[in-house]
Amino acid sequence: MKPIKRSAFRIFLGKNYYKAKRYFEWYFGNKKYAKTLNTSKLPYLIFKHQTPLIRKLKNVDMYLQYNKITNLKIATKKINGVIVKPGETFSYWRLIGKPTRRKGYLEGMNLFYGSFRPEIGGGLCQLSNLIYWMTLHTPLTVTERYRHSFDVFPDVNRTQPFGSGATCVYNYRDLQIYNGTDETYQLIVYLTDKYLVGEWRAEKPITKRYEVYEKKHWITHEYWGGYMRHNIIHRRIYNLFGELIEDEYITENHAIMMYQPLLEESAYSQDGS
Repeated sequence: MKPIKRSAFRIFLGKNYYKAKRYFEWYFGNKKYAKTLNTSKLPYLIFKHQTPLIRKLKNVDMYLQYNKITNLKIATKKINGVIVKPGETFSYWRLIGKPTRRKGYLEGMNLFYGSFRPEIGGGLCQLSNLIYWMTLHTPLTVTERYRHSFDVFPDVNRTQPFGSGATCVYNYRDLQIYNGTDETYQLIVYLTDKYLVGEWRAEKPITKRYEVYEKKHWITHEYWGGYMRHNIIHRRIYNLFGELIEDEYITENHAIMMYQPLLEESAYSQDGS
């Protein structure tokens, strides 16, 4: 996984090819996508999580953080209350649409080839990260998710396993979640003054409890001189009596590290999510 340097023209062609492919899938494929919004909450809370809106990150201008909050406010309105019926698929980008300045989106921080840069709609990965993490604690099935190829910031105050998020790029890097159960689910997302908050709710309570954990973690020094970070994520499934009934593989992550593995924590600051 040595970093590949691609020309701007090559990146342009690749993005437009995959965007066209995604549009074709959305409009001519055989998936049934969730589209109904209902702000009246379903009765049973399945899982709830929140992440801080403002993070302290080295060399990141704070205006990008505040702009991100604006972007999140716009995006959450597009998906808050979405009903995912049995047999339907939740598509992150199909519901939110393309983030543009005309829609009110501002420049936020976007990770790009191991660094970051301001982009219109930047920061929306915080929302996809939240939804992915919550979904791992439900019977819903993640059918499409992309991991970050680069590990940009060290673990300082991290509260979730490395690689437990989902990166998003309109529209070809999507987050899709399939409801293969017999019950209807509902996604609730909103902002408070300090947090981005999410809930998965359902018509009936579930009979299982999920615990997501990092089963294995290691760092390798590559032949080209850099370091790679790897891990494997599993989840334990318990019944109503607290008995372990399954320990299943979720995903694995492989990312190029953009900092030294033994770097002092004081050199960076990051609020965990």
